[in-house]
Amino acid sequence: MHIVITGGAGFLGTRLARELLARGRLSLAGSAQQTIQSITLVDRVAPPADLAADSRIHAVTGDLNGIFEQNTAAAPVLLAQHAIIFHMAAAVSGECEADFDLGMRSNVDATRALLQACRALKTCPTVVFASSLAVFGNSPQQALPAVVDDNTLPTPQNSYGIQKFIGEQLVADYARKGFIRGRNVRLMTVSVRPGKPNGAASSFLSGMIREPLAGIRACCPVPRETAFALSSPARTVEGLIRAAQASDAEWGARTAVNLPALSTTAGDMAAALERLAGKEVAELIDWTPDAAVADIVTRWPARIDAARARALGLQPDGDFAEIIAAYMQSLGMTPLGR
Repeated sequence: MHIVITGGAGFLGTRLARELLARGRLSLAGSAQQTIQSITLVDRVAPPADLAADSRIHAVTGDLNGIFEQNTAAAPVLLAQHAIIFHMAAAVSGECEADFDLGMRSNVDATRALLQACRALKTCPTVVFASSLAVFGNSPQQALPAVVDDNTLPTPQNSYGIQKFIGEQLVADYARKGFIRGRNVRLMTVSVRPGKPNGAASSFLSGMIREPLAGIRACCPVPRETAFALSSPARTVEGLIRAAQASDAEWGARTAVNLPALSTTAGDMAAALERLAGKEVAELIDWTPDAAVADIVTRWPARIDAARARALGLQPDGDFAEIIAAYMQSLGMTPLGR
């Protein structure tokens, strides 16, 4: 089996690649397991050294629009014989709101170019599209229900959410026409992400844990009672892989599957950090309001009823303390009381 991951040098892309390499085998759409022979990572930058050193990894660097335009020579060569494409590459929420053209090019034009390249293959590859809970947005004119479920109408309230919903519809229609096997997966906000802050409006939901653990002050731009729907990196990757493995009957409708979410608040996240790392660490969080960030993230749903995901065997994280503990252990730190 040959696999492509766009955004393959990013945080989730590299985590997905490492998990697939560790498994070594994968079932595609309900079929018998096959050996993973190669994984091609497509991104603007090269992958980390550990992945680059694996003989099963191939790296392609460049702009997705240029690589996947239907008439270029690169697309057929890159995608030939690849059974699964995990489409992870995207401009994130804050970037899209600040630069409309960047968002449209990265999230809409590149997605359609990729789908057109898949169509030209005539092999119906499986495309797992990483969408987002940002397709749901609260507004005075059309309020979200208290709990979002699989039948809730998407009502995005920012450019990123709109672009992700457009991507979902493109994947669904290319699947309906038989050009691909489509798997739209709505990711929750992922925390804790390692590394540096990115341009996502929700970046602080990792930064308020990651930075204090590194002895650096961090800002939380929303009140303590603000609620969120979160998922750990491990649960998120689990959901992406399960989407590729599910048979057509298991997957069901072409509409997107909401991944399971842990519902928590900014205050509860800080309290969990204090329990596991100490008061002096938690006190490195500055509670400084930012109206622009709050306007984006508080419109997203905080409670998800992910019935379709549960039917696929997927479950949310138990609590946020578990997520922090796993992150600390990945850094070689020992959580207090554990």
